[in-house]
Amino acid sequence: MPIIKSAIKRVRQTKSATARNNVVRRRLKDSQRQLDAALASGSKKDLTAFMSKLQSQLDTAVKKNILHKNNAARTKRRYSALVKEAGAKPAAAAKKTKKPAKKPVAKSKKQT
Repeated sequence: MPIIKSAIKRVRQTKSATARNNVVRRRLKDSQRQLDAALASGSKKDLTAFMSKLQSQLDTAVKKNILHKNNAARTKRRYSALVKEAGAKPAAAAKKTKKPAKKPVAKSKKQT
């Protein structure tokens, strides 16, 4: 057990971070299991929904530094190939839209 105050705090932080990370990992594995089950049953409608959910979970894990981005990309590629082979179209990635740039407002001159 650590004695130094900063080490004690670090243990506390690590414990809470591990709990948060485990939640994300558990959701990710559940999504993979659901997609595997849908692949086994062959329902095309469920495949696209579960693939979309899995991609979202993978992106979340990457964003939170739980998975490496290449690991997530490899997993997406493998599952999308399986979904495509099963006859369903893989879920299309959502297009990111850029917000229009705000035009600078011209300062009005005061008349005195």
